[in-house]
Amino acid sequence: MSDPTIEQAQAAADAAAAEAARLQEEAQAAVARAQEAAAAAAQALEAAQAQAASLQAQAAAPAAARPAASGTAPGPLTDEQVDAVRRGYAFEGPALELGALMNGAPQPDVQVRVPLGMLNRHGLVAGATGTGKTRTLQALAEQLSAAGVPVFAADIKGDLSGVATPGVADPKLTARTAGIGQDWTPESFPVEFFSLGGAGTGVPIRATVSGFGPLLLAKVLGLNETQASSLALVFHYAEDHGLALADLEDLRAVLQWLAGDEGKADLAGLGGISGATIGVILRELVGFADAGADGFFGEPEIDTREFLRTAPDGRGIVSLLEVPGVADRPALYSTFLMWLLADLFNDLPEVGDPEKPKLVFFFDEAHLLFADASKDFLDQVIRTVRLIRSKGVGIVFVTQTPKDVPGEVLGQLGSRVQHQLRAFTPDDAKALRATVQTYPRSGYDLEQVLTGLGIGEAVVTVMNENGAPTPVAWTRLRAPQALMAPTPADAMAAAVAASPLQAKYGTALDRETASEVLTAKMNAAAEADRAEKEAAEQAKADAAADKRAAAEARKDAAARKEADRERAAAQREADRQAAARNRAMQQGVSVVTKVLGNRQTQRMLGDVLGGIFGTRRRGR
Repeated sequence: MSDPTIEQAQAAADAAAAEAARLQEEAQAAVARAQEAAAAAAQALEAAQAQAASLQAQAAAPAAARPAASGTAPGPLTDEQVDAVRRGYAFEGPALELGALMNGAPQPDVQVRVPLGMLNRHGLVAGATGTGKTRTLQALAEQLSAAGVPVFAADIKGDLSGVATPGVADPKLTARTAGIGQDWTPESFPVEFFSLGGAGTGVPIRATVSGFGPLLLAKVLGLNETQASSLALVFHYAEDHGLALADLEDLRAVLQWLAGDEGKADLAGLGGISGATIGVILRELVGFADAGADGFFGEPEIDTREFLRTAPDGRGIVSLLEVPGVADRPALYSTFLMWLLADLFNDLPEVGDPEKPKLVFFFDEAHLLFADASKDFLDQVIRTVRLIRSKGVGIVFVTQTPKDVPGEVLGQLGSRVQHQLRAFTPDDAKALRATVQTYPRSGYDLEQVLTGLGIGEAVVTVMNENGAPTPVAWTRLRAPQALMAPTPADAMAAAVAASPLQAKYGTALDRETASEVLTAKMNAAAEADRAEKEAAEQAKADAAADKRAAAEARKDAAARKEADRERAAAQREADRQAAARNRAMQQGVSVVTKVLGNRQTQRMLGDVLGGIFGTRRRGR
């Protein structure tokens, strides 16, 4: 029989688990509703700000340019100019929809578009912070994916991850999209999440130091031209000597080898590199590693062709790079993106002018790429931008103002989406006038329009299918169909765990590279040096022992010689004394003999002796 107490406890536990599950579901539903409400509030605020900015621009416009109460020209453009815009954006081939013409009010019958085939001629999305650049980027990425074009973008603020989640409808959003002729429906798109060196949620992206190259690394480290050329020689030395540079530790090992006693001959053979320059590079490298770059360099190195993939349904995969703390490491972020482009440029074949790009690369915070850049680095960027379009890759620079991008690069761009510019300072006003001068002639007072654009509005001109610029169009831009907020963290983590790339790139490799080879060499050299020192010390000890032994031998010899001398002297003294005794004895015998020669003496002697020995005759 079962124990009733146990059954009651089990029932209570089951009830508690069911209640916990219900509460969790309610909490998740509440979070979803809160996210939807936040998104709706943000969209409502955006729409209100856009409407307010539009009304403000209309109020600030000259009387002749304001929307008329009646008639055929409701805005700054005449009917003929509106027709010119309509014709200018009526492309025959596939195109991405940017939005509707603004002429005092949205004109849903005049759609502003960009030919899909012209996106490999590069572009610019610019505007002040908070004017809608990120949403423009998101809408373009979504349409490119839908057209089967893969996309790569850095998710600077983290909210581009919403591309993986369907958007949330609300009355404000649908009213705004209906007003520009956009048939809005919620949609999600295939996304692959990446992170620099695994410092985040996504699949780790790593590069080897040798693959990164000396020019980009010199830019990251802030080296001058002399130091950069020296670093290039170090890379050349490592390649010639079969020293694989996988991570920063490998490069440090090569530099330390060249700076040490073991590598002096090799350093002299390189020519022109001083030990002081090696020291500077080493110090910069240590600071760079301490800033967190160690995790980015290593193996396995990402194959940049992974960014050219499409989903099974034919849509292009949107590759999003998570970049936490980009403000703390701007040089690493910008030069890493440049490395991706350079690697694609080297790997991809020439394709000419394809009907659609193989990849569109969004370069957010583009000003970071060009900050403090050397002439050699700028030359490489310009060359890559100019030639990579023939590989089927389009680049869209995203930044706050066109002046952030060098003129040689701006000259290569075919499409421009310019959000609001602000002119709070004399420098801002000068930059605004310079920007206006770069646009084709139009019916707009562009200085006034650019400073009065609402959120989600932009001045657009693109390259048409014949390669000519389209008319300038004040455009209210389309809204993204995916979520305009971050995808929930658990959904991102699940997507990364399920990715086949996680199994391929998720675990770092540690094979024998320059660090291990040179460490072994230095250990062997140290062991040889230790053995040599020990041998020298042993030889010195042996020599000292031999010297001591020789000294002892000489001392013993001297002692033996002295003993022999003393023995000889003693012998001579003994001989002398013996001779003296002999002489004395002989003299005594002689005396005795003489004495004994006397008979009376003999009798006396006999009596004495007899008395001594008791042999004296009595009675004589």
